[in-house]
Amino acid sequence: MVEAIDDQGNPEGLTGTQKSAILMMLLGEEEAAAILKNLSPKEVQHLGSAMYSVQAADQETVNEVLDEFLEIIKKQTSLGMGGGNYIRNVLIRALGNDKAQSVLSRITPPSSERPIEILDWMDARSIAELVQDEHPQIVALVVSYLDFGLASDVLSLFGPELQSEVILRIATLETVDPEALRELEQVMQKKFQANTSLRSSQVGGVKAAAKIMNFTKEAMEKRILNDVKKVDKDLMQAIQDNMFTFDNLGMSDDRSLQTLLRSLEAEDLVLALKGADDVLREKLFGCMSTRAAANLQDEMEALGPIRLTEVQNAQKRIIAVARKMSDEGSIVLAGRGGEEMV
Repeated sequence: MVEAIDDQGNPEGLTGTQKSAILMMLLGEEEAAAILKNLSPKEVQHLGSAMYSVQAADQETVNEVLDEFLEIIKKQTSLGMGGGNYIRNVLIRALGNDKAQSVLSRITPPSSERPIEILDWMDARSIAELVQDEHPQIVALVVSYLDFGLASDVLSLFGPELQSEVILRIATLETVDPEALRELEQVMQKKFQANTSLRSSQVGGVKAAAKIMNFTKEAMEKRILNDVKKVDKDLMQAIQDNMFTFDNLGMSDDRSLQTLLRSLEAEDLVLALKGADDVLREKLFGCMSTRAAANLQDEMEALGPIRLTEVQNAQKRIIAVARKMSDEGSIVLAGRGGEEMV
C-alpha cells in the first residue's frame, strides 16, 4: 500500500482503505477506537496496516482526502500522524490489550498474549502452527471455535489425514464441559498465558462441520468426505446434506447467477427448478431474459410430475458446476469460500 503514495507524499492511486486510514489518524484516540470496535478482525488488520502506510502523507495529501468528506470533519479534528504509540493506543482502546497485541503482531514486530477468544484475531498459519502437534480432539475443538472461513484456511494447512480426522471430530462434537475447556485453556497457556472463565459451551456439530467444508476447495472437499465415509457413512451423508445446497443459490448475486446459468444444461435446470421454491425460481428467472424465462417455464409445465430423486440429482449436478466455478473464481457463491467480487 505504501507505493500508492509517491516520494512527495501525494496520493497517486490512493486506496479507499488508505484514505480511511488518514481520517483515522486525524481523529482522537477515543473516537478512532469507537470506530474500530465496529469492524471485523480482518477489517481492523487491513485498516491498521493502512494507518502505518500513510504516516508519510503530507499536508497536501491530507487536504485532498479531507475534501472528499464533510467540511465539518476537517474543522473538528487535528492532524495526528503520531505513528506507533497512537496506533497502539487506538487499537487497545478499541479491542482491549490482548486482541490489540495480536493485530499489532501482524502489522508490526511485537508479541501477543491470549487463548481461545484471541483465535479469530490470529492468522490461519499462526493457529495451525500453534495446534498442529496437539491431539486431534484438541485441534478439532480449537478449529470449531473459529469463523468458518478462517477454520477452512487453518484446515488447509494440516496434512490430509489430520484434515479428515478434524472434520470427523467436529461433526461429532456437541457440548463441551468445563473440564474439556480447562484442558484447552492449558494448551493455549503454553503460548498465551491466559486465564478465562469456563462454562459448558455448545460447539461443533454436523452443521458446523458442513459450514467449514463449504469454504474448502472441491478436491479437498471430496477427499475429506470420502475419508469420513470410511469411518461413518451416515455422518458423511449428514455433513454433505448440510453443505451448500441448491436453495443457497438464492443468496448469491445476480452477476454470478447469470454466469452460472450460461454454463448449465437446460435439462438439468428444468428438473432442478421443478423442486425449487417460488422465491428461488423468481430469483433465477430474474437473471434470465424474459424470453428465456418464459421458455423455461413452458418446459417445466410440459414436463409433468417427476420423481423427487431426479430433481435432487439435477440440483446436485448444478451445485457441482457452481462449486467448480466458485473454486476457479469465475463466480462468487454467498455462504461459500472465496473473496467477494467488486
